[in-house]
Amino acid sequence: MEKNPNSLKTIFVTGGAGFIGSTLVRYLIDETLHTVVTVDKLTYAGNLDSLASVAGSDRHCFEKVDICDAAGIAELFTRYQPDGIIHLAAESHVDRSIDGPAAFLNTNIIGTFTLLEVARGYWASLPSERRAQFRFHHVSTDEVYGSLGSQGLFTEESPYRPNSPYSASKAASDHLARAWYHTYGLPVLVTNCSNNYGPFHFPEKLIPLMILNALEAKPLPVYGDGLQVRDWLYVDDHARAIALVFETGSVGEVYNIGGGSECRNIDIVRMICDLLEELRPRPQGRYDDLITYVTDRPGHDRRYAIDASKLGNELGWAPKESLETGLRKTVQWYLDNEGWWSRVRDGSYKGERLGLHVGTSE
Repeated sequence: MEKNPNSLKTIFVTGGAGFIGSTLVRYLIDETLHTVVTVDKLTYAGNLDSLASVAGSDRHCFEKVDICDAAGIAELFTRYQPDGIIHLAAESHVDRSIDGPAAFLNTNIIGTFTLLEVARGYWASLPSERRAQFRFHHVSTDEVYGSLGSQGLFTEESPYRPNSPYSASKAASDHLARAWYHTYGLPVLVTNCSNNYGPFHFPEKLIPLMILNALEAKPLPVYGDGLQVRDWLYVDDHARAIALVFETGSVGEVYNIGGGSECRNIDIVRMICDLLEELRPRPQGRYDDLITYVTDRPGHDRRYAIDASKLGNELGWAPKESLETGLRKTVQWYLDNEGWWSRVRDGSYKGERLGLHVGTSE
């Protein structure tokens, strides 16, 4: 593939067939002139249906490669000669990490290490001008900071206190990215985001699971007392933020990305029920009749909330969607796209409870 002229970039997006990754890929193809190479192993949460709208673009390529495969990743660097990599590929569901932590350590830690090492060798071989422009953007989560009390916000200076196998593996990958910048000079950027939601979300996570269970008249399982608080970020807003940091962020810096929309889990579920009552009323009863309280997740963090002021002050980003507008768009999308989620439901995941292994709770 020839290099794009006029300073346009070829960007690798790992995990680009996943929820956030596919949103980013669609954004980059639809809103920029960059070329995107989606690199994805296509595990259970990877879905090429999510990339259908850009599949015909001559600026998009898909490569099924495991990020732990150093030779396979190196071959992609040699073939495509990228100008940067946005790394989203990860195992990401806390409940799955409780049931099977090994996959999280392998993908999130060893996979990130593999990418950093291959990228470092490639970057070191570039001509000086291209080496100066190259970026490695590592996308992470606010869960690395642990659990907040009733007050305060996570900032870029918050100490790391991960409480689940998932968040511990992401914390480790963040530290690797930082180390490769400070030790080797690799031009790394790190972003830590709050809980994402929106279209194309795999239905093991709270919001899509509640929508689909409600539509199928299944119980709506709420963990513990349902008073856990999360800061919700509409996925399109996150994609814009990632692209902005990749293009204009300062090398070596960390940027937190949050939606400024704190909400208790039980209130999210009730909002979904109210929207469904408006948009597709149940023939009998109400959707909130399906709410069921279940045993809490082991070690469940009580509250997350992000201070995204650095990103706003330095780079000018702000979310466009409030929780109310974003959640309405999300519910409507699932109502309008049964073809997408029914194919997901026909696969290995049927909406069953995960993460029930006995552990020591906080």
